[in-house]
Amino acid sequence: MSLEEAIAGRRSVRRYQGEPLSLSHLSQVLWAAQGITDARGLRAAPSAGATYPLEVFAVVGNVEGLEAGIYHYDVKNHSLGLHKEGDRRRELAHAALNQEFIAQVPVDIVICALYERTCRHYGRRGERYVHMDVGHAGENVSLQAVALGLATVIVGAFEDEQVSMVMALAEEVKPLYIIPVGKPG
Repeated sequence: MSLEEAIAGRRSVRRYQGEPLSLSHLSQVLWAAQGITDARGLRAAPSAGATYPLEVFAVVGNVEGLEAGIYHYDVKNHSLGLHKEGDRRRELAHAALNQEFIAQVPVDIVICALYERTCRHYGRRGERYVHMDVGHAGENVSLQAVALGLATVIVGAFEDEQVSMVMALAEEVKPLYIIPVGKPG
């Protein structure tokens, strides 16, 4: 699929099939969000000053070969580490103002930020740069999903503190996006 076709096919989808997601598709989506693209450690999505404030998590419920749980994406090793056991999609949906489709997709990508990584270089303006960074990563996830025959929607409507509790995030890690990923319904 050409980039033009992926852009033209990108839509916000809130209805998904109940089919599991393959581990290879999840791997490719995570790589598109923050994967390393060269030997210097630069990533698939641009970042102000290469400060890379984003942390990516997968809230897994129905991915082939992967137990339900919350996983942290280890960028350097392109791998997942278990962060919290159990299927947390329903709790995440509740924290996202009861948007039911969040509980029904095979996996929700949650992109968070450590603002200090960017703000220590750019001061308060770094907050703006972090928001630009998450926009780049979200678009990459969306386009990669389309290229794989999957669907997404970028969700920003949620209670930050509730999402942080569901995700068991450290205080300095702030959730910015929830991105459900699955086969369109």
